[in-house]
Amino acid sequence: MSVTVVGIGAEGWPGLGEPARRALEAADVVLGAPRQLALLPDLRATPATWPSPLVPALPGLLAEHADRTLVVLASGDPTFYGVGSAVLAHAPGATVLPAPSSLSLACARLGWAAQDVEVLSTVGRPLAAVRAALAPRRRLLVLVPDGEAPGALAAALTGWGHGDAALTVLGSLGAETESRVDGHAASWAHPPGDALAVVAVTCPDTPADPLLGRAPGLPDDAYDHDGQLTKAELRALSVTALRPAPGALLWDVGGGAGSVGIEWMRHHPACRAISVEVREDRAVRIAANAEALGVPGLRVVVGRAPDALADLADQEAPDAVFVGGGVSAPGMLGAVHGALRPGGRLVANAVTVEGEVALAAFRAEHGGTLRRIAVQRAEPVGRFAGWRALAGVTQLIHRKDSGRTTA
Repeated sequence: MSVTVVGIGAEGWPGLGEPARRALEAADVVLGAPRQLALLPDLRATPATWPSPLVPALPGLLAEHADRTLVVLASGDPTFYGVGSAVLAHAPGATVLPAPSSLSLACARLGWAAQDVEVLSTVGRPLAAVRAALAPRRRLLVLVPDGEAPGALAAALTGWGHGDAALTVLGSLGAETESRVDGHAASWAHPPGDALAVVAVTCPDTPADPLLGRAPGLPDDAYDHDGQLTKAELRALSVTALRPAPGALLWDVGGGAGSVGIEWMRHHPACRAISVEVREDRAVRIAANAEALGVPGLRVVVGRAPDALADLADQEAPDAVFVGGGVSAPGMLGAVHGALRPGGRLVANAVTVEGEVALAAFRAEHGGTLRRIAVQRAEPVGRFAGWRALAGVTQLIHRKDSGRTTA
């Protein structure tokens, strides 16, 4: 199989380098979107348009043209939110010839340093994911699916307390028809524009947003809950003990309001989490909290642990597990420990004597550390303030190794 992935910009053929032109001129088949194919001159190759949905059809398309010289067109840099990565997954030997990405072109137009910019895509992804990236003076580039998306983004930013954010919509970057529109989120009144656009966002110095930063320990009132919530102080300690890392998968067992899984995912855009909750009403609330707090990709599984974990373990071993309730349930700690990948971390909290007994027994067999956490908050006592203690929590921190495990 001969496959070449050619990145093409909005300017079309004039912007292609010689290697890309030679690949297109030698191709038997050129596969791309109608918009991309229209940018090419007459070639001997047979043009073919992408089916929808694309990704499930890709293996069949590659197999169909296995005996021919195939060129796949992609926008800009094929491996930057493009089809190039999907092609390489099925054809590892493919050649990739990138053009400048929308990121590099946007930064060039704006005078921004690319390494200091966070890039997010709302193409086929929820707009809510932008919220977790917001921070004072932060610069973002948001890839959007259509001409109406900048207005929707402006409205969302305003609702999140970032109405003073400066927005620049850059359309058809690199083409003769390239455009630019500037404004602020709260006063955005521009009509829908270019469908091939990137939105640059500069967050205000002092946004009216209480949910700033990615550090764990958001205020308790950031969550809709029925009382089943890991409180902010304990949540900060628990997520820190879990040590989230980019790309890592967490199981949040006994999700409640979903707070631990949500704050694990807010740590980094690549963090993943599954919240396991037995009650349907709480599962709905977890999904709503995840959407509101900028991590709509949180997966919610309705079921009773540990039985509900069996299917999850067959799909992918978790890098970390948090058990916030039910540690004394028969088989619970054994099930999550068995599912953890080597080197994975288990953090489990107990507020009952029975739970403490289960944690102590686990530690005696598998190792780890135990700590007792006590928190007091100042609350009104008449005209004064007094200390009120939250329920004490015993916490197990355990790291799974090939031999005896430690925290």
